[in-house]
Amino acid sequence: MWDNCCDYNTVREIRVKTTAYIGVGAIDRIEGILGNLKNEGVSSVLCVCGGHAYRASGAWDKAEAAALRQGIVLALYNRVMPNPTTDTINDAAALGRAVNAGAVLAIGGGSALDCGKGAAVLLANPGKSAEDLFCFRFTPQKALPLVAVNLTHGTGSEVNRFAVVTVAGRNHRSIVGHECSYPRYAIDDPALMTGLSAEQSRYVSIDALCRVVEAATTTVAGPLAVTLARETVGLVHTWLPTVLAEPQNLKARYGLCLAALQAGVVFDNSLLHMAHALEHPLHRFKKIPHGLALAMLLPAVIGECYAARPDVLALVLEPLAPGLKGDPEEAATAAKAVENWLFSLGVKQKLLDLGVQESDVEEFCNFIEQTPSLGLLLSVAPVMSSRQRVARIYTNSLRPMP
Repeated sequence: MWDNCCDYNTVREIRVKTTAYIGVGAIDRIEGILGNLKNEGVSSVLCVCGGHAYRASGAWDKAEAAALRQGIVLALYNRVMPNPTTDTINDAAALGRAVNAGAVLAIGGGSALDCGKGAAVLLANPGKSAEDLFCFRFTPQKALPLVAVNLTHGTGSEVNRFAVVTVAGRNHRSIVGHECSYPRYAIDDPALMTGLSAEQSRYVSIDALCRVVEAATTTVAGPLAVTLARETVGLVHTWLPTVLAEPQNLKARYGLCLAALQAGVVFDNSLLHMAHALEHPLHRFKKIPHGLALAMLLPAVIGECYAARPDVLALVLEPLAPGLKGDPEEAATAAKAVENWLFSLGVKQKLLDLGVQESDVEEFCNFIEQTPSLGLLLSVAPVMSSRQRVARIYTNSLRPMP
């Protein structure tokens, strides 16, 4: 395992489509990154972030000082909210156009990074709106260079091409992913994440784990996805309890940063399926936080999918469910083991506890069938995503498994 051979205080470079810097002090690489952009002729950068964490984490101070030394103007757009809308992206891009931005710097979690991806595309494609992008009215071929400073260890958005945004006026989230949307550089500095609350730490790490369990079992999953998925589950299993007990533990934060980065790469290569698709109406109608919704759905999703990928899931879930042999008949055992693990972390809610009733299931199924971008996720699930199966997952997530 990495913890026996790597110094978490040493910044390492990881090259995927994105050049990522991970380790304590990685934020200091912003100086060289901005210097590279300056050498390319960039004199103004749009900085996209939320309203608090970009300053509280210390990331803004580092970026602002580095930009000043490089002679680069930072135009700050700090109004990104969780689950950003197309209106937010349009507003951010308008600021970028006003200052003739030559690149985009996104500081924050998945919402800020996704907003940054959208703004980078719009700034390179004059005349296009966020609605054009997220309603699939055009396929972009170019985007401005994007630098992603990640402040959570969950989505892996800093190393993949995908962005999820709520389409204004339609009240559903749309997922897009284009070759031009990869961040050029990413920074994963555990020291920037010690201010995450226990709740945030739980939910983002569960998101990373859920992503790899899904991605390793899609119909397009390859050996890299399975290998990284197994490692990622092990990292979350090992280090999330430590972070909850010791929020300032940088080695544990590093382990979760690595887990999230790997989850981003696995997602980028193999997509996601049922849990992430079925989460959408839970947020839309019940405002359930993303990671919590995934935690409530994941055991039932495993129960439905295990028989189709028993060898893969026995391997990937081994840290949470030791002793699985890869037999299709183990589906209920595997699902219950994952639910018990989630309960051990303090995530004991099920859908009934959050106000979801059995009568809501039909509305959720209708929403999924009517939301175009969710069809792709369901199409790569390892089992047929029939309406009956989707309804059964919701129903089996209402209360603890027997």
